Amino acid sequence: MSIFSEHKISVSQLLSFIPEALLSHLSANTKVDHYSKVLQGRKMFYLLLFAITSNEKLSQRTLEDTFKDPVFKALFNLDETETVRRSSISERLSKIDSRYFKEIYDCIYNMFCDSYNPAEREKYDLIRTDSTVIGEAAGKLKEGIAQNGGKKFIKYSVLFDGLLPCGVEIYNTPKYCAEDNALSEAVLQHVKREKEHANIYIIDKGLGSAQRMKEFDDKGVFFVIRSKENRKHEEIKSFIEKDQNIDLGEIVLIKDSLVKLYSSKPVPTQKGKLIIRRSKLKHISDWL
Repeated sequence: MSIFSEHKISVSQLLSFIPEALLSHLSANTKVDHYSKVLQGRKMFYLLLFAITSNEKLSQRTLEDTFKDPVFKALFNLDETETVRRSSISERLSKIDSRYFKEIYDCIYNMFCDSYNPAEREKYDLIRTDSTVIGEAAGKLKEGIAQNGGKKFIKYSVLFDGLLPCGVEIYNTPKYCAEDNALSEAVLQHVKREKEHANIYIIDKGLGSAQRMKEFDDKGVFFVIRSKENRKHEEIKSFIEKDQNIDLGEIVLIKDSLVKLYSSKPVPTQKGKLIIRRSKLKHISDWL
């Protein structure tokens, strides 16, 4: 039985945290087992989980070998004579609804969070957010964000609370090339799931739209962002007092102010050309 070298937990211990009733319920709700006689969703989930924890590298070949493993079959009470071909695994992976696995993860994550009391959860209220694009693994996608060379790629936006990913969104349309769209939507989707939260979202300067910041402010979303240089703003009030110690150890406090940000918006002229017009937002934000 494979043991995680860092966490010291066996596969059987890991599986004990996943209720059998949950998998059966999600299988029925998502209809993931429709037309599938052998590789049902529950069995695919266990196969993937066992293979990931038992192998350094995962492939369709290792999945086929894992399915033949008598330990795997004994652990999940499978028929010892039951076999499956690599081509069948490949076809099943290409057609299975990925939302089934996402639902499992969300349910287990919520169970994990409920095991902490509010005081213990406070140190995990800082949510790091970032996005990345995958091109090589997405080369054969039917749908994806097209590049000039015809190759498609997909974008992942991930939210991390310091222990586990607490939100993952996948995008395959050109709209989400811009981080202003991808990151902001990922954050707002997470906010919908965690109402009355105390989260503070840490966002890189990939999200630079003042309108998006205003939208966060309107919806009560607290966030910290690394602003673009030379962003136009109007200072309302400085929080740095006279003789205040601005040496914070590893950094020096340069500015801490209440400001109004300017938003840029393309506006058509009478001749049909677009010009950038800046307008001051009504909402006030902190500026560091």
